[in-house]
Amino acid sequence: MNVVLTVVLAVQMLSALAMIGLILVQHGKGADMGAAFGSGGSGSLFGASGSANFLSRSTGVLAALFFASTLLLAYFGNAQPRSAGSSVLEGAAVTAPAPAPAASGAAQIPGTTAPASAGTAVPVPPAPAASGAAQIPTK
Repeated sequence: MNVVLTVVLAVQMLSALAMIGLILVQHGKGADMGAAFGSGGSGSLFGASGSANFLSRSTGVLAALFFASTLLLAYFGNAQPRSAGSSVLEGAAVTAPAPAPAASGAAQIPGTTAPASAGTAVPVPPAPAASGAAQIPTK
């Protein structure tokens, strides 16, 4: 399976590079009009219109090859065995700290502190980070 995946990936990359090269070599639609009236392009290797047909057909074949290899890579990427009932949300377990039980209703109000009773520790908030010139280390 790993060898097939590597071959399909190589085919996709080579077809993409060849397609880029063929598209850059092709002439625009305005260049064909000059070749029809005997411009310098008529004496080329493929003839007056043979170049456009050959390049456009080979670009189409490479595009189909690229599309097929993309579909195969997508299939191989999703063909991993999955356990029954698994989902994306079950795979990502997010753990949040459990809230500490409050001794009284005053502990739930922001800005107030609950009286410390025996056996319960009052959490101390972290000190604010230094800002501005306090962050510059001294020599």
